[in-house]
Amino acid sequence: MSYKEIIYSKNVVEFVTVGVEYCLLLERATECEPKEFIDRAVKILPLLYLKATLLPECAAESDDSTEEFVTEESYAMTVNSIASLLKEKDDYLETFHPEMKFSDTPVLASISEDLADIYQDVKNFVSSFSIGHEISMNDALVACKENFGIFWGQKLVNALGALHHIRFNADESESYEPEEDSKDYWL
Repeated sequence: MSYKEIIYSKNVVEFVTVGVEYCLLLERATECEPKEFIDRAVKILPLLYLKATLLPECAAESDDSTEEFVTEESYAMTVNSIASLLKEKDDYLETFHPEMKFSDTPVLASISEDLADIYQDVKNFVSSFSIGHEISMNDALVACKENFGIFWGQKLVNALGALHHIRFNADESESYEPEEDSKDYWL
């Protein structure tokens, strides 16, 4: 299959669609109440994971590195907006960190940093797609798929676990029910 057939395939187009929704959720996090953000995140993260696992095999067409659209400033702003939304619930204990093998001390991670790490790769990918240069689109797909396998796929699962705990194990004083009109992310 040619790279043009790959980048316009059903699974890639669906991943782009979910990726755009994920990026919008994070970019508009400050417009959400914490419960709404958590409810949306626990819906879109599994879908993003599923769509990433369905991406086709592909190979780079260029030796150039893929373009980076997420700046350090926008990354930091994403982390800060989610951290301020989740407050003390942002931190969780990470069990899959490589240092856990050699330590009795738990490794602290944050949902906001995990979500921002995912955002960085997904945003770079969907931004390449929005430009429409097919070789860049293909190479961005290759980079995003590789990074999913070695980096952000595990971060997604970890953040989803922490968000699941918040969503379904809230204190009685914080009784949590999802918003009736919260957006569904099923394609």
